[in-house]
Amino acid sequence: MDPVLVILLLALAIPLLLIVGMPASPIKWLGQAFMKVVIAVVLLFFINLFGAEFGLHIPINGFTTIASALLGIPGILSLVAIHIWVF
Repeated sequence: MDPVLVILLLALAIPLLLIVGMPASPIKWLGQAFMKVVIAVVLLFFINLFGAEFGLHIPINGFTTIASALLGIPGILSLVAIHIWVF
């Protein structure tokens, strides 16, 4: 089967399943969690980009991403404080 056809069928099936009556709350929860993780990674990237001039580097891995996603800006600031305190 052609990959373009498979992608087209999936693209049409997902909205159909959402409209038919799939519960929206798990999808909404996963979407919000994914968005928080993406924002956390972007913020960590920019902290590493601008913090490089000051010797600040926070690795972007699972722990730092989840900590930043769950705690938000205070989580990122705490990671920066931990990095400054340890190094």
